[in-house]
Amino acid sequence: MSPYVQLLKRIHQSPSTWLVTGVAGFIGSNLLETLLKLDQNVVGLDNFATGNQRNLDEVQNLVTPAQWSNFQFIHGDICQMEDCQKACNGVDYVLHQAALGSVPRSLADPILTNNVNINGFLNMLVAARDEKVKSFTYAASSSTYGDHLSLPKVEDRIGKPLSPYAVTKYVNELYADIFSKCYDYHTVGLRYFNVFGPRQNANGAYAAVIPKWVSSLLKDETIYINGDGETSRDFTFVQNVIQANLLAATAKNEARNQIYNIAFGERTSLKQLFVLIRHNLRPYGVSDSKEPKYCDFRAGDVRHSLADISKAKNLLGYEPTHCVADGIKLATRWYVEQQSLL
Repeated sequence: MSPYVQLLKRIHQSPSTWLVTGVAGFIGSNLLETLLKLDQNVVGLDNFATGNQRNLDEVQNLVTPAQWSNFQFIHGDICQMEDCQKACNGVDYVLHQAALGSVPRSLADPILTNNVNINGFLNMLVAARDEKVKSFTYAASSSTYGDHLSLPKVEDRIGKPLSPYAVTKYVNELYADIFSKCYDYHTVGLRYFNVFGPRQNANGAYAAVIPKWVSSLLKDETIYINGDGETSRDFTFVQNVIQANLLAATAKNEARNQIYNIAFGERTSLKQLFVLIRHNLRPYGVSDSKEPKYCDFRAGDVRHSLADISKAKNLLGYEPTHCVADGIKLATRWYVEQQSLL
């Protein structure tokens, strides 16, 4: 039996109270669904800056009325200390997902990105410490590796950030480290690598590439690839990220106060990704002859990304359950069925 399966059994047998920030967002709502199905008590904090009510409504439809009654939603902002304190009151574990993502957004508005991702993060960290929350697990980012070119990416070797967003995520790690050393407070940072899956936003200027391409292909719109298509990423299905959060939050001893890469551990080029998505959309009328168009490389992007996940495996017991192909199959089905893109 895997460490994660054992953990799920323990969690189910001993209900706790979890705070999920950014609960109406993509990753946050998936965490909410998993925790409620485990009969946990969940406090959710969100201001709907990037999340939406539709995600919460879907979770409500996927759990029982009794499980949904265990959810307390706080319409609040991590930039407001009072909201953070209220959310952390009586909580056992914090899963901090709230942030303003997107490299392009940070280039367009670095002040807003800094305010949310750094000031908001520090508010949450202080509130959790003061409320004596057992552990603080937060969404870090692979963007922290910056201009460090070697592959695979190993946690203790990073370069210089390439965007304001990357700067903010690195500062999060520095603050978390200081809190562990100065206040003996337990934190775990999870460097996500290109997470995708159900409930990821397909609309807007900063839509992630997978939902955006699915939506465009179903509408017979032109797909644009930044660069020559050989840019590669370690795409990570959201269920792997959920596993990592639960393992990290309940980690003991040397597994605490660490940074971990959370990914699948394989590279997929944008060309390969396009073909994979196109193949999964064949039943919905997307032709195999559909081809993308190539444009300029995007400012602030790194060329290749691949994670070494051995540290997470060894210290957390992390074992990704979904490869890219499996995840794309599940994600495309969700976009067709749930968002009525046809």
